[in-house]
Amino acid sequence: MPTEQIGDYEIEYSGMHLAESEGWTAWVEIYGPSRNPMHRQPVVPSQRVAVETSFSTQQEAEQAARRIAIDMLEQGHHRASPG
Repeated sequence: MPTEQIGDYEIEYSGMHLAESEGWTAWVEIYGPSRNPMHRQPVVPSQRVAVETSFSTQQEAEQAARRIAIDMLEQGHHRASPG
């Protein structure tokens, strides 16, 4: 699962194979700042994004998930409080 640091946030994004079809789906989880460096504070729980879209490859799903995670951070769709 790719992980990327964006400012104070760490995003994890992935493409997961859909069992009922040949396609792939995009998943995102975002962690925020934490006072304890050994503890990651989830601010966006692991969730499927681009729900209406089935991607042809895992890489396409991961790219979409990454874009969506960055958009979520830019639009403030997270509730970070240091934990």
